[in-house]
Amino acid sequence: MANHFSALKRARQTEKRTVRNRANTSRLRGQLRELREALTKGDKQAAEQVYRQTVSALDKAIQKGILHENTAGRYKSRLGKRLAAMK
Repeated sequence: MANHFSALKRARQTEKRTVRNRANTSRLRGQLRELREALTKGDKQAAEQVYRQTVSALDKAIQKGILHENTAGRYKSRLGKRLAAMK
């Protein structure tokens, strides 16, 4: 356990950041799951709408430091290909 004042403060900050990061990660994973389900169902219009929301969520994840830029780009590319294959 932390004994110094600065270490106690760091522990408090870490707890807050952990909660925030977990919420952001969960939101992103839910959005990706929603898109994959829409693609599986085969509804083109719904999938296109969810795709735009998912791309926005991926971009926000980059800004928040949850995903690396290349990882998000890879997700966008693969999901975009699946969407294009539906048409």
